[in-house]
Amino acid sequence: MLRQETIQIIQSTVPVLEVHGTDITKRFYQMMFANHPELLNIFNHANQKKGRQQTALANAVYAAAKHIDQLEAILPVVKEIGHKHRSLGIKPEHYPIVGENLLAAIKDVLGEAATDEIIQAWAEAYGVIADAFISVEADLYEKAEQQEGGWEGFRPFRVEKKVTESDVITSFYLVPQDGYKIAEFEPGQYVSVRMEIPGEKNVHIRQYSLSDAPGKPYYRISVKREDGQENQPEGKVSTYLHKQVEEGDVLWLSAPAGVFTLDLNESRPIVFLSGGVGLTPMVSMLHTLLEKNPSHQATFIHSAHNGNVHAMKDKIEELAQKHEQVSVFWAYTEPTVQDRERKAYHKEGYIDLGWLKEVLATTDARFYLCGPVPFMSAMKGLLLQCGVAESDIHWEFFGPAATL
Repeated sequence: MLRQETIQIIQSTVPVLEVHGTDITKRFYQMMFANHPELLNIFNHANQKKGRQQTALANAVYAAAKHIDQLEAILPVVKEIGHKHRSLGIKPEHYPIVGENLLAAIKDVLGEAATDEIIQAWAEAYGVIADAFISVEADLYEKAEQQEGGWEGFRPFRVEKKVTESDVITSFYLVPQDGYKIAEFEPGQYVSVRMEIPGEKNVHIRQYSLSDAPGKPYYRISVKREDGQENQPEGKVSTYLHKQVEEGDVLWLSAPAGVFTLDLNESRPIVFLSGGVGLTPMVSMLHTLLEKNPSHQATFIHSAHNGNVHAMKDKIEELAQKHEQVSVFWAYTEPTVQDRERKAYHKEGYIDLGWLKEVLATTDARFYLCGPVPFMSAMKGLLLQCGVAESDIHWEFFGPAATL
């Protein structure tokens, strides 16, 4: 428990964090990696370059300060981040390193405004918050290792099959190299893939959603190749997976993790709303939903540039043909001539309020969103305008958490 004096000091820093939070977290990562370069083997370098990790941490620090007198309010966020940490291999010994460098960054950015009293209060608060993370993650590590088919750390998996799903998405079917059982997972969860790429100084870890239903003798991940653009380099791991990894090669995986999961106890209709590669956890959810309850009403809405990059379309349409209570709708922002000739989509352009109202059979449903952050932000806004209760809207961020 924190002293009341500490709580008051932390709360007094909330306005400062709102203004300088990202500056502090940028400086934090610079200092930490300079002092502990070995941590570059854990953190996603791409998210560092894009600033997503710094922003996510700034938001987390701000939320912790704002709710320091009721930390239970941020427990869902602690659990979500805890899953990511367990998947990446973050351990208790990393927390003192983070704390030391975070306090140094606060002092460095704020200068004289960061008095000894403020630094001491934050040191005390950080200790309490770190203990909460360590406790949550210890439980997650234990469950990951002790469940049937579970394991500790990273385990070698062989690429049994590599399937091209679209011009930019490829699926990898992964079986354990040791031949033993694999852990069950909840539809919507992900695994971390640890890669040692020739010519790269550091190990790279990326998290990919499991795109098939649980209960299979393999895990399937469906990876989008991140091509380079004007202001963005190509994705090192996704490009390597697409161009270099072949059937028979070995990938190292951590056990499944994640809190964005399908509620199989929900009796109301389910609506899946995805953009781009965001459909991968939705495919797992839809397959599982229909395996467990073949008569459950579901709607699958997906936005893509066009048919060339639309992955798993045929498989989802086959499910809809077998289950008359399942509806599917495609929105293409840049349809090709062939798409138009084949009438391969239901809407041209971005999903808008009018069209969404037309295709939704009901707003009294459970909604799952996944895709680029701007897409999810727009979809959440449209659903709220349709009258959907915010508590019925659930989403997953690929990478560090953001805000919608």
